Amino acid sequence: MNGIEEDNPAQQGGVSVSIRLAVESDLSWLLDMYAALDLVPEPRLDADTAIERFRRMCSYPDYRVYVCEQAGVAVGTFSLLLVDGLAHGGRPHGIVEDVVVTQGLRGCGLGRTMMQFAMARCAEAGCYKMGLSSHLRREDAHRFYEGLGFDRHGYSYLIAC
Repeated sequence: MNGIEEDNPAQQGGVSVSIRLAVESDLSWLLDMYAALDLVPEPRLDADTAIERFRRMCSYPDYRVYVCEQAGVAVGTFSLLLVDGLAHGGRPHGIVEDVVVTQGLRGCGLGRTMMQFAMARCAEAGCYKMGLSSHLRREDAHRFYEGLGFDRHGYSYLIAC
């Protein structure tokens, strides 16, 4: 992930917005952003583990961590995984994870820009669907996703490992 490959400049309220691939120098900022996803505080990865994990993630062929920048400042992030399949005519599907916008900028359209970017990547890849999960308590997030056209679909199950 080189930070240039996926750049897509746009305008958001007259301010330049772009989405680029995350790079190692983003890791401290990313870890700060991810803390907002924790309903219960989780321990922060140490720098060496974060670098090792990020490098491994970068080696996956269709897994990308993106950074959204407004006027050159990082303001949001999300991950997109494109998964090959044999069902559904062999079409892949997309999974979005870890969507976060800087606290003071939520509701300004940055999340919408990031999700539209992800939806476009899925469409370009021929995905039959793009899915995501959201904790039951994140009602603002649910309204946001539904406002983008997402439908509540099925049940999500998990087990602690």
